[in-house]
Amino acid sequence: MTVKYGTPLHPYYTVMPSIGKELDRVLQKNVDELKEVEAGIAKEVERVKNNGKSTEKMNEAGEWTAWQRIEYLVDPGTWCPLHTIYDPAGNEEGNTGVIDGLGKINGKWAIIIASNNKVMAGAWLTGQADNVLRVTDISKRLHLPLVWVLNCSGVKLTEEETIFPNRRGSGTPFFRHAELQALGIPIIVGMYGTNPAGGGYHAISPTILIAHKKANMAVGGAGIVSGMRPKGYIDDEVAEGLIANTRAFKSTPPGRVEIHQGETGFIRDVCDTEEEVLDDIKRYMATLPAYDPQFFRVAEPAEPKFPAEDLYTLVPANQKRLYSMPDVLARLFDNSEHMEFRPDYGPEMYCGLAKIDGFLCGFIANNQGMLGQGYPKYADYQGIGGKLYREGLIKMNEFVTLCGRDRIPMIWVQDTTGIDVGDTAEKAEMLGLGMSLIYSIEQSDNPMMTIILRKGSAAAHYVLGGPTANNNNAFTLGTAATEIYVMHGETAAAASYARRLVKDFDEGKSLDPTIAKMNEMIQHYNDKSRPDYCAKKGLVDEIVDLPNLRNYCKAFVGCFYQNPKSFCAVHQQIAPRICKG
Repeated sequence: MTVKYGTPLHPYYTVMPSIGKELDRVLQKNVDELKEVEAGIAKEVERVKNNGKSTEKMNEAGEWTAWQRIEYLVDPGTWCPLHTIYDPAGNEEGNTGVIDGLGKINGKWAIIIASNNKVMAGAWLTGQADNVLRVTDISKRLHLPLVWVLNCSGVKLTEEETIFPNRRGSGTPFFRHAELQALGIPIIVGMYGTNPAGGGYHAISPTILIAHKKANMAVGGAGIVSGMRPKGYIDDEVAEGLIANTRAFKSTPPGRVEIHQGETGFIRDVCDTEEEVLDDIKRYMATLPAYDPQFFRVAEPAEPKFPAEDLYTLVPANQKRLYSMPDVLARLFDNSEHMEFRPDYGPEMYCGLAKIDGFLCGFIANNQGMLGQGYPKYADYQGIGGKLYREGLIKMNEFVTLCGRDRIPMIWVQDTTGIDVGDTAEKAEMLGLGMSLIYSIEQSDNPMMTIILRKGSAAAHYVLGGPTANNNNAFTLGTAATEIYVMHGETAAAASYARRLVKDFDEGKSLDPTIAKMNEMIQHYNDKSRPDYCAKKGLVDEIVDLPNLRNYCKAFVGCFYQNPKSFCAVHQQIAPRICKG
């Protein structure tokens, strides 16, 4: 019997209408400008990688770096890093002490977190707890196994007040581990080096612990044990006692393998080499449940018809230049095909179904350009893409609800200047419709991913599946063109100083001082909205080179369909039927 690839709804999915068109010319100036920004981000990434001990010295001592461990562990071509330069506190180390992202291990998607053992032997740094919570949020949203490559020497003690306490202090990941396991999400740890205190709880809290033969884990390390009877000060007697005890504990540190495998039984496996620890992780990953992709694919995977490099021309670095969102989406979708939802309604918003790596996915994106005479219908002014109007908000509410009902993952592509404002807009119920979209997203109980292609501004940044959708948003990406702010700097300056200008003018004062303050504010907004700033402060989870956006889309949908908590049978889906009419 010959088995053909297809689904019960193959007439809907196998061949969809085309979207987008070929480039007519390359805009080299735009290409160069965007690539210059990407090069700056790449330089920051290299700075993080090169910080601390040199790779050569670590290798000479028989130790791999976190990046080398990840490279060996993850299936080639599947690594999608996140939070690479995330550093909200401006640490001298340049990051939060962990490297994390999405990747396949033995053919299955997982969240991977690795201790940055080049810096202070992988110690907790300021911001690390928040970083860990961010990335484990993805495990929670996508029901995805969590893999730790652990090498954590405890807390950077000179900064303990910013690391140890608070509601998002260093203990919160341990509660998160317990939460994930209660949800049926396994956590596998491969442990290297010395892991006292916070490192010890990282080691013991997961589901399965694999240890290198020289690793150890303990409530406290040698230094802590040596100093457990303080006088309140250090004198010669105390110092000499510390020296003796430290020497003793250095040769036989607390929590050695022989204790936690031979006595407590906490360690599942002990391995002799760096590779064997990672091979053991791969072996356990092979035992975890996951659907064969064929179970959920609606068509054979296919690359877009148009090259991804086109995005450097299509996405304008100039925020005021218009462009075609369908042409952008055509560089993301399988075979550049889609099924658009209500194309004749709410023209400011694109809503539609597409295939990513053969999997069905919902997309919502901000169309750009002039929206045609007589739109929005409730106003006497011309509508422009990027702004949200009544019909677009209603259309998105409907589409989100349909995708939630059919268990179709969603990707948002933001380039928005905000929601329509003024009395006319208020009468058209903008405020209520924006909140309704938030309600629809929340009620969908559906994982989502967001790309801030260019602008993410005002409340539209929230309602368009933004990172504040904590129960839905798995992660948010930025690009070399990304800007995120409550409003444009010029608008903020006008809102802040318009009355001052009037007052100065009426009183016959020079306008120069106020104008200078306005320009200072514009510059401040500009500086605090750049792509590198967005990545460092966590406004996005990663700045991604434009041609790599599809790889993250593939990772997201692959994760979603790997082992979903719930799904709708393809032949029972209503969204494609409504799109087709």
